[in-house]
Amino acid sequence: MPRKRRNIAFSLSFLDIMACGFGAVTLLFLILRHNATEIQTPDIRLSAEVDLLQMDIRQAETEKTRLLNSLEEITLELVEAQGLSDRVLTDLQETERSIQADPNDIDKLRRQVEQLENETAEMEEVEFGDKVREFLGDGNRQYLTGLKLGGERVLILVDGSASMLADTVVNAVRRRNMDDEQKIQSPKWQWTLRTVEWLVAQLPPSSRFQIYVFNTEAQAALPDSEGEWLDAADSLAMEDAIAGLKLYSPGSGTSLTNGFGAIADFEDRPDNVFLLTDGLPTQGKNPPRKYMVSGEQRRKHFIAAMKEFPRGVPLNTILFPMEGDPEAAALFWQTALDTDGAFIAPSRDWP
Repeated sequence: MPRKRRNIAFSLSFLDIMACGFGAVTLLFLILRHNATEIQTPDIRLSAEVDLLQMDIRQAETEKTRLLNSLEEITLELVEAQGLSDRVLTDLQETERSIQADPNDIDKLRRQVEQLENETAEMEEVEFGDKVREFLGDGNRQYLTGLKLGGERVLILVDGSASMLADTVVNAVRRRNMDDEQKIQSPKWQWTLRTVEWLVAQLPPSSRFQIYVFNTEAQAALPDSEGEWLDAADSLAMEDAIAGLKLYSPGSGTSLTNGFGAIADFEDRPDNVFLLTDGLPTQGKNPPRKYMVSGEQRRKHFIAAMKEFPRGVPLNTILFPMEGDPEAAALFWQTALDTDGAFIAPSRDWP
């Protein structure tokens, strides 16, 4: 009986050991299988962050490459600049040594510069002369007239009365009744315009000028420039002034008093005046009471007008022909002598 009990106890112990071992193996299998499942399941958010980080790394590498290339270019430019600086310093040192070796080189260089400046001035004078505007007439005739075209401020007064339309009273009256376009194309008025163009072409470039046209009243040829001096070197202002004069249509009587009165518009008075007219004035400051004006009355109007002319200013008169006014030439000639000016009665092919 006691021997049988030992066998039963051994069998139970063996079964306990086997059950514990089997349980341990099962537990180990379950643990390993669970971890494997977790590793195989990917996290989408973590993958996206990894992709962004990889993209940033690639961009950083690209920027690094670009910066390295720029650094290489800057280094090359610095080397070139240093080389150029060395060459300049070398040239300067050689120049200093040459000057120190021969002090007369400075005088030679100065003489060469002066020679070049003189040659340049001569070339400009040959090409342009002292004229601010080109004027070419038929045959390019340029006569010595005795007119002194110098001065810092030159005023050109143009008679724009009806008598400037023709050489005779009858033709002047006939043309006075035409339209403005036909008046402007009158041969005598076109002759006057060419004379004005010739005058402004002779002005010194350093001078200033103004063109006034007058009949019973005076006005600047360039609109809105009354009392203002124009630069002779300003070709645009000169062309505008001449263009404005070419649009003017002659008419009405002649008030030389009002023509000279325009001088008062300027703060700085002119130092040279050119008068383009065809005879003595037909009225004073105000219109005449009678339609017909005698030669004696015209003479009185002229004397009264000269009282308005400033003293010490030369009056240069260009007198165009007009019948029935025999005293005009003598009076304007005497005025030229009294004012230290000039007087000419041009031929029809002048200028």
